[in-house]
Amino acid sequence: MIFIGIDVAKNKHDCCILGIGGEVLKDSFTFANNRSGFDELFTAIQSSMQGKQDNEVRVGLEATGHYSTNLVAFIRDSGIEPIILNPLSVNLFRKSQTLRKTKTDKVDARFIAAMLMTLNPSPRTPISYHIEELKVLTRNRSRLVGYCAKLKLSLTRLLDVVFPELPGIVWSRNQKSVHGLLLELPNARTIANCRIDRLTNIIKDASHGRYSRDKALIIRQTAAESIGSDSPAMAFEIQQTIRLIQNAQAEIKLLDKQIAIFIKSTKTPLLSVPGIGNTLAAIILSEIGDIHRFETPAQLLAFAGMEPSTYQSGNFNANNTPMVKRGSTYLRWAVLQAARLVAMRDKTFKDFLKKKRNEGKHYNVALSHVGKKLIRVIFHMLITDRVFVPQT
Repeated sequence: MIFIGIDVAKNKHDCCILGIGGEVLKDSFTFANNRSGFDELFTAIQSSMQGKQDNEVRVGLEATGHYSTNLVAFIRDSGIEPIILNPLSVNLFRKSQTLRKTKTDKVDARFIAAMLMTLNPSPRTPISYHIEELKVLTRNRSRLVGYCAKLKLSLTRLLDVVFPELPGIVWSRNQKSVHGLLLELPNARTIANCRIDRLTNIIKDASHGRYSRDKALIIRQTAAESIGSDSPAMAFEIQQTIRLIQNAQAEIKLLDKQIAIFIKSTKTPLLSVPGIGNTLAAIILSEIGDIHRFETPAQLLAFAGMEPSTYQSGNFNANNTPMVKRGSTYLRWAVLQAARLVAMRDKTFKDFLKKKRNEGKHYNVALSHVGKKLIRVIFHMLITDRVFVPQT
């Protein structure tokens, strides 16, 4: 068995290769983050294997975002499934090995290789193509949704200056009818000076007939009495912000279609859970990856960062402790969203939420308990590949 530790960086990587007894087969060396550098790594691995099989080679590297994506793909194509290590675990391991405050890329590569020697060997199944693609799509969707949310906050800020009275007479600042109105008439003055028949047509078309002449009269009257600014620059910014929101929403819809195609091809049983649709199922499945790398539901719960922290000292043992929140942020968000939706549709989960609320727990705390219950169900479904069956 040989252990290969790789410290990942942007333009170059450092590697160290150790033998079964900790002996150095190849001391730390640096290779470039390009084709020739990858070939140099492959040559070093081949020369260190000395007739060993691929399953006797363990390659480990820290989770470092997109910098390691191409390197991981290259190692997998070489027939070796790499082990992705938590940077926090690597940091703690390094501190446990020495009291000296020494941290360099070459030293980190050696510590990663040494850490691999302490891990229990377990069979690792390569992540499927569809799950890898789903992870790219769902992470991209999360970024787009966050970008869209920031734009909506920006629109709220602008409306508070340009037409502060508008939110009081409509359901939401970000409904389609309001966007349609402000694209044509971006401030209170232009709305107040608009003919009532044109204003009626604008909001009627934008709301698909839900708003009529009566609503147009209310909006125009409110605009005439508004204290809002007439700034042309702010009016232009409102129109531009709305166009950006609409463009982001259109891109999110396209992403959702791609996600639906990939998630259906996985035939995951998660889609049988009431309340879990294509998007939530895709996020949960892609973040979990290979379910067999988790031996118990508790490990999956820890990966989601939803396990409670523990604090005990002497005779004191804390009862109310927060979630650790050290796992996958995306998985935790998806599970909590799914918990809320499942509790609305399934009686067992609904009763469980009600029970926690009756115990005096805050809604969010009670929902987190529902999420923990849902994670145990998800673990069982993915391990056994069985669909969700409501309890009677």
